[in-house]
Amino acid sequence: MLQDHISLKLRHEKFVKQVCETGIVYGLRSEEGFATSSSNDQEDDDGEAIEVICFWSEAAAAGVCIKNDRAEYKVAEIALPDFIENWCIGMNNDNLLAGTDFDHNMFGFETEPLELALALINELKANKSDIAFQKFHDLNDLEQQIMDANG
Repeated sequence: MLQDHISLKLRHEKFVKQVCETGIVYGLRSEEGFATSSSNDQEDDDGEAIEVICFWSEAAAAGVCIKNDRAEYKVAEIALPDFIENWCIGMNNDNLLAGTDFDHNMFGFETEPLELALALINELKANKSDIAFQKFHDLNDLEQQIMDANG
């Protein structure tokens, strides 16, 4: 059974708030890379489901998804600054989606990576959080470059 969009959106909003508080995003990693899923909502030009890289706000929630074909995966931490400036931008460049707080059935909120980055930036700014980036001067610099890239 597909979960309704409202509950997925609420879980996504919780994800944004929680990772901004903790400064950590969780993924599932194996020797082949990070766990992915096929989009339930979006297709590429060939009609194929777009690949979604899955992320969680809690290690335990990520761990629940280690089963069956994901038995070889381990929970991996990603620092929030690295996630925003490298992962979100990289996923956008690779035409991938970001999935947040997927459940044990691998259903979660799917979003464009730059939209996720902007949501995280807005939450950090609202909380007056200051994080250091390697490639950008500050949150405003990163936000402006993402806005410019989105045209």
